[in-house]
Amino acid sequence: MARSLIICEKPSVARDVAGALPGTFSKKGDFYESPATIVAFAVGHLVEQVDPDAYDAKFKKWVYDDLPIVPDGFKYQARDARAAKTLKALHKLMSDPEVDTLVNACDAGREGELIFKLILETAPKKAHDKPVKRAWFSSMTSQAIRDAFAHLRADEEMQPLEAAARARSEADWLVGMNATRAATTKAGSVRKVLSL
Repeated sequence: MARSLIICEKPSVARDVAGALPGTFSKKGDFYESPATIVAFAVGHLVEQVDPDAYDAKFKKWVYDDLPIVPDGFKYQARDARAAKTLKALHKLMSDPEVDTLVNACDAGREGELIFKLILETAPKKAHDKPVKRAWFSSMTSQAIRDAFAHLRADEEMQPLEAAARARSEADWLVGMNATRAATTKAGSVRKVLSL
């Protein structure tokens, strides 16, 4: 049986979505399910960009002459052990052969777009072949949720928001990592990091 997997940004939103959609949902661990739908949740940002030394071990030691650090492509990892556990559970649901559609129901905005896309990006390859739809709602009323699911948006329509979120995130990393290391190596010390 084909099923949709809906991923929300927070547990409370997943509960509200399951309560608003048609059908009877039962709670199963950290998600809600009906015969046709699974509603799961992240807990905000589950993945983060890796530190510079994950690209090259020489960056473990802060040396001014190594700057700027500009990776060819950004790498991501689970934020912490709890995030890794949630990410693993979401990836398992995304890879389930019964799941044929993924629905991004994270918060309406660029950060919600990026949270979902990074969960998908770090998922096993078989999850990447499934179509993605976007449920866009900012009101948590049952009617607003039902309206959003009655008018799911195409993933392609949301790509400019994803690009904006990625650009902001990558710029933060580039400026933060390089400026902090530059200032610290010139005017600070190991004990006095000048965070910029």
